[in-house]
Amino acid sequence: MVRKVKAVRRAEVRLPGLRPFGDAELEPDGDYDGLEFADRDLGGQEGAGARFLDCALRRCSLDGTGLARARFVDAVLEGVRGVGTDLAGASLRDVELREVRWGGVQLHGAVLERVLVRGGKIDYLNLRTARLRDVVFESCVLVEADFAGAVLERVEFVDCALRGVDFGGARMTDVDLRGAVELDIARGVESLAGAVISSSQLLDLAPVLAAQVGLRVEG
Repeated sequence: MVRKVKAVRRAEVRLPGLRPFGDAELEPDGDYDGLEFADRDLGGQEGAGARFLDCALRRCSLDGTGLARARFVDAVLEGVRGVGTDLAGASLRDVELREVRWGGVQLHGAVLERVLVRGGKIDYLNLRTARLRDVVFESCVLVEADFAGAVLERVEFVDCALRGVDFGGARMTDVDLRGAVELDIARGVESLAGAVISSSQLLDLAPVLAAQVGLRVEG
């Protein structure tokens, strides 16, 4: 009997009326509730341990912003761009990331629960040892994303491209890769137990799988 992949519980973010964030800078352990950060340059600011509840960040720059251990609950990040943003150990629950442009963002050790990543392009995303539950990557491009040692449960890739992804040492349960339009695994093909792929993807991965088990194909 073939076991069906459990469906992802998608994020459902319904923001209340938001107040605009003023001219102040982010603060470590800051408490931000019901605020909209729009068209702000938050680059280089330090907000480690901050809490964002019912907030929206729209078209903001997060270049080098320190948000380690920050918590985002019922939040939307839309059109956000950032290089080297530090979100190590952060917690994202019921969060939508829409059309983000990120490079080298640090999310290692983070916890993502009911998160939707829709559109945009993310280069060199570091999700090492992160925990992802009920996460959807939809219509986005992930270049050399690092999932090494991560735990993925009910994670779905829909109409997105994975280029040079690293799954080394990852643990997967109900991970659906069938909707990925590109599936280029640089490392960790042996960690795909617990994931489901399509028959065409299996053919594409055949050389990598053969190499993994030491199988030589000739003729």
